[in-house]
Amino acid sequence: MPNRPEIITPRLLREWPLPDPQGGKEARGTVLVVGGSRFNPGAVLLAGEAALRAGAGRLQLAVADETAIPLSIAVPEAKVVGFPSGGEPLPEQVTELAAKADVILIGPGLDDIEQTDALLRQVLGAAGPETGVALDAYALGALSKDPSLLRQQRAVLTPNLTEAEHLLGRAPGDDLGAASLALAEKYRAVVSLFGHIADPAGGLWREESADVGLGTSGSGDVRAGIVAGLLGRGAEPAQAACWAAFAHAVSGQRLAPRHGRTGFLARELVGEVAFTLATV
Repeated sequence: MPNRPEIITPRLLREWPLPDPQGGKEARGTVLVVGGSRFNPGAVLLAGEAALRAGAGRLQLAVADETAIPLSIAVPEAKVVGFPSGGEPLPEQVTELAAKADVILIGPGLDDIEQTDALLRQVLGAAGPETGVALDAYALGALSKDPSLLRQQRAVLTPNLTEAEHLLGRAPGDDLGAASLALAEKYRAVVSLFGHIADPAGGLWREESADVGLGTSGSGDVRAGIVAGLLGRGAEPAQAACWAAFAHAVSGQRLAPRHGRTGFLARELVGEVAFTLATV
């Protein structure tokens, strides 16, 4: 018999409270977002700002050289460093940031699988075994080719259906709960797949508040950023994935009365995240 999921409700989350770090920004973690190709820098902006709204203390962005200066202006809260987009080795500064980060999110805005594979190898190779990791978009494609790249245990994968198919080596089918469990077991990581969250120990949760409006450009980058921000403030991977799925969905609900079910933008979701988390 397949596992029966726990439905994610405000009551469940209140009984599973997020860590509330005291002290300065260091207590809420440093999040490094690696991504942002020449033609898609906005994905890193969305993910990074979502991480801050979710409570991360410090934000660092590693992006394609061409986009570093514009992003440093667009996100003045972040330290922004560039890397070459031609597949060259990462600058030492980027690997140093990866070695010191509490959480690394890789994937938003990347659009070259070979470059992404190289980034994944270098960044995860530089990170410590206790570093929190969130993988999204092209980073999941690279992982599907070599699961051994992920050696960190505090990891969350956030695939869409196409990425889940690459990771599984088959179509996920209609039972997304079973697919998320299979992925969690295969990659020894928490998996968040269209509101179905699974952990390697067999835990299964389901978020049922999401609506069609979340299927909009950039929405997945926001969700991945929320996961990273929650990991930064100390949440365990399954907890971060469940809280992020709920915050993502309910932020969309808050926007629907103003913009309709399908009229809001991913950037507007970011502005709702902190309030949604604070009012669970």
